Amino acid sequence: MIISQKLTNYSAYKDGTDFLGTTDITLPSIEAMTDTISGAGIAGEIDTPTIGHFGSMTVGLNWRTVDTPTIELLKQKAHSLDFRGNMQAYDPAKGETKDVGVKITVKAIPKKADLGKFAVASTTDSSNELEVTYIKIIIDGKTVLEIDKYNFICVIDGEDQLENVRKNLSI
Repeated sequence: MIISQKLTNYSAYKDGTDFLGTTDITLPSIEAMTDTISGAGIAGEIDTPTIGHFGSMTVGLNWRTVDTPTIELLKQKAHSLDFRGNMQAYDPAKGETKDVGVKITVKAIPKKADLGKFAVASTTDSSNELEVTYIKIIIDGKTVLEIDKYNFICVIDGEDQLENVRKNLSI
């Protein structure tokens, strides 16, 4: 059993190769779309998730200063962003730490940019917020999550949640 400990460090890229610079990233929350059911045979109400369907997902990039990437990410188009990290993990059987690669790829459309503030000897605290239409997470070379809203794909831990739905819809 490997015990994940922390993110050692990471880098952020646009279009796979353009280094974005120093940014803190707020990853999306993934919340299933739900509907409340009630009626005969149910003692109360149940919010049931719609398999493979998720509410709005946003990614935030927080910058120390207003810079070129802050403005470039305002272009009204889908941006492909890669966040590549190294997680430190501990193997208690061997008594060793190990490095585990993690890569998160998103395709996202700009929603807003906060240019921040100008203050002497201070950061501007600029930020971008983008709507995520696609996310893929690879940990240690294994795809653990892929959600592609436009192409009706939802793969969680290797299981295609929408395979039968696509088949039933002939898509």
